[in-house]
Formats: sequence, C-alpha cells, structure tokens
Amino acid sequence: MSPTLPSLVSPLKIGPHTLANRLFVAPMAGVTDRPFRMLCKRLGAGYAVSEMVTSRKDLWHSLKTSRRADHTGESAPISVQIAGTDAAMMAEAAAYNIDRGAQIIDINMGCPAKKVCNKWAGSALMQDEPLALEIIEAVVAACAPHGVPVTLKMRTGWSQQHKNAERIARAAEAAGIAMLTVHGRTREQGYKGQAEYATIAAVKAAVQIPVVANGDITSPEQALAVMRQTGADAVMIGRAAQGQPWIFGDIAHFVAHGQHRARPLTLDVSQWLLAHLHDHHGLYGEHAGVRTARKHIGWAVHALPGGEAFRRHMNTLERIDEQVRAVSAFFEQLSQTHDRLPAAQDNDALCTAH
Repeated sequence: MSPTLPSLVSPLKIGPHTLANRLFVAPMAGVTDRPFRMLCKRLGAGYAVSEMVTSRKDLWHSLKTSRRADHTGESAPISVQIAGTDAAMMAEAAAYNIDRGAQIIDINMGCPAKKVCNKWAGSALMQDEPLALEIIEAVVAACAPHGVPVTLKMRTGWSQQHKNAERIARAAEAAGIAMLTVHGRTREQGYKGQAEYATIAAVKAAVQIPVVANGDITSPEQALAVMRQTGADAVMIGRAAQGQPWIFGDIAHFVAHGQHRARPLTLDVSQWLLAHLHDHHGLYGEHAGVRTARKHIGWAVHALPGGEAFRRHMNTLERIDEQVRAVSAFFEQLSQTHDRLPAAQDNDALCTAH
C-alpha cells in the first residue's frame, strides 16, 4: 500500500474515540442488531453502527425500537444511526439515544429502501439539500453539549444525473460532521450494478475529515484496491459480512502479512454461530428469536455441503433448543469431512437486498 495511505489495521479517531482499526460493519436494517455487531467486533471489526432507529417519538417505545436501542454488553464506542425528515425530531432522537448509551450518532442519508425514501428519509434527503443541511446542523447542535460526535452516511447522489455527494460533504463538514461514509451507488441504483469509487475519491479530496468507502467490498484485495482508488480513511463492509463475519479478521491478516490466512476451523465457526444464537435468542425471545435467526443461519450454511437441505429443515423448527441442536449437529457432521470450512462456491448468494 502507498505510504501516503493509512493502514486498515491502524487506529482511527472519531471525536474522543479511538477505533482499533479501520474495518467497519455497515448498518443494515434487520441484520446489524446488537448480537451481530458484537459478533463482528469479536471477529475483527473495529467499529459497528446500529440498525436505523426512527426519529418518530411515537415509535420509540415499540418493541422493535427498544431492541435497537439496547446496547447491553456492547463494547465502546456505541454508534447509533437515526433516520427521519424533520430537523427538530432528529435532534430529539439524537438526545434520546445519547441518554440510552449512544456515544456516536450517525445520520442516515444512505438507505435506498422505498419505505424509507417514500417518506423523504434516507437517501431521499439528498434531493433536498437545504433540508439535509438543516437536519445535520440540528443533530450536531443537539450532540455538542454531550461531547458526542456526529457522522453521516450517504450515497453518491439521487441518480446518475444528480450526483451531489461532494457538495453535501463540504456542507456537512462545515456544519460539524466528524466523519463521512459514502456508498458508491446512487439511490436510483439501490444495490444493483457495480459500486463506483470515483465519487468517493472526489469526496475525500474535498474534505479534511475522515471518509469511509462503502460498497462491493468482498475480499482483502478489494478492500486494499478501494483504499488505493479513493484515498479513503477506512472501509465499511455490509452484505459480505453476512454469513462470514470473520471477513474483518481475514482482511486484517492479509494487510498485516501479505497473504490470506487459512479458512476458519469448522468447529470454530460452529462455536461462533452458537454464541451468536445465544445472544440473539436472549434479545428477541423464543418466538421472534427463532424466526429472525433463520436468515443468519441460512447465510452461514448456504454454500456448504448439504447447506440448502439443512436450511429448509431448519426453517421448520419452532423452538430455541431445536434450532441450537440442529446447528450444532450440522457443523459437527461437517467437521468429520472438513476440518476447515469449505470455501463458498457461490458468493453472490451471500448478498441480500439490505
């Protein structure tokens, strides 16, 4: 790597917080809950941002939001992403989450989901730059008395014809944003097509604050290539961590040693997944926990021998003990023929529309 670029395994500061490395977990609705964030951090991620928390006060006491605002046992710094369209409500949401343990507040201007964008939240805010700046200023003002830095996640623009990330980045920096993350797609693209990194490079050249590159980072080689192309200060990984949360450790090893490390031991993967399930079931309870855990298990086994048949069977199980026993037995049997986890044959299947 060029000496002018930071190493992905070197520390990075966000406000008063020093991150262990520059390998971040992307916030993904329905995925990056507390158990998944803790698993990724355990396996090498230096930073993880929560799922999107609504700025609507009437929903704060809903079960979904209360779970998303639960940071019990999570290592610092605790970063919470908020979403909404009203500056005063967003400021109040920031204060609400700080009261519940948030140490960094992230503003969502990157989510392309229609149910978010149809309400002019998420990446839809990039179409209304005055409103976007009003929200940024209000949230920064609400966080400043607490010494809590504010970060911003956005896309390259609304559409191919309207890429305004660089302009918003300059305004955000002037308003006090501490770090920017740019996903290399427009809102129009959703998660289709290929991410581009020229816009991220332009944003990095335009500001002095740290810039994080996000989009299509699926391997150590790609992480380094994106750093070189963009000059970014860190990389953020989303869908590629689904089913292989050890990717952060893989990248760190590659950066440190210049070669790939061995595939993880099959029984280690079993242990990690079972520990994740324990935390997951503890947060959601049996009824919701068994059902919401299915996607995580499915991602973990989909490309393994017998994985598809196991996934179908696992989706019929209704109890925690059944699910845990089934996962344990699957990996125990796999370990008899594969000491280390077989390489996935179809990495595309790891990607879901989050």
